[in-house]
Amino acid sequence: MMNAYDRIYLEAARNSFGRMLDYAVYDLKYDLTEFWELFLSSDVSKKLERGDVSVLAGRSGVEMALMVTGKEKIYTEPFYAEEKSSEYWLGWALAYYQWKTCLSFSQITEQVSIMEMLRMYSPYHEMDIQHFCDKLSEKYEARKRQTNLKHKRLAAGLSQSQLAELTGIPVRTIQQYEQNQKDINKARAEYLIALARALYCDPAGLLEIRE
Repeated sequence: MMNAYDRIYLEAARNSFGRMLDYAVYDLKYDLTEFWELFLSSDVSKKLERGDVSVLAGRSGVEMALMVTGKEKIYTEPFYAEEKSSEYWLGWALAYYQWKTCLSFSQITEQVSIMEMLRMYSPYHEMDIQHFCDKLSEKYEARKRQTNLKHKRLAAGLSQSQLAELTGIPVRTIQQYEQNQKDINKARAEYLIALARALYCDPAGLLEIRE
């Protein structure tokens, strides 16, 4: 299998990625999910995925976080904790997984949310990285099949954020329905009606057939 970029840059990328998440959460005070959405829409994510050396080896994690948030001129002195945070571990592990699989960060977190991966910190931070990769791949493959909601949203040309805005349903809830983390068959009636209206379909068409 081909990797996302030359292995010579891998450790630098993992350390910078881990430091980026740590700095964003603990120094810039971002909610991890909020920062992750900014990251996915930034040039930083695209450059990392295609192995752009200017980011892989030319930027520190602090610089990457500032680029993502647009706060390059508002520098907050980083605090270096004695022990690495769970967010640091997540960045370090996720950078490896992206390199290994060549999946985009967006593809990965469409199936397994960034917060769910953070909760994998225990016990996986004490294990060989391959255990994390195997478990994440297991989750990814199990959820890769498109739900009816995701299929209809993509057919309508809407992002999750746009659908949330149209319906008044939290984007996190939409993500959970699409990733089968929440059962849409048990969704509130007003949610199903709002989604159906926005997607021009029958509410029943959003339900999933369970074996």
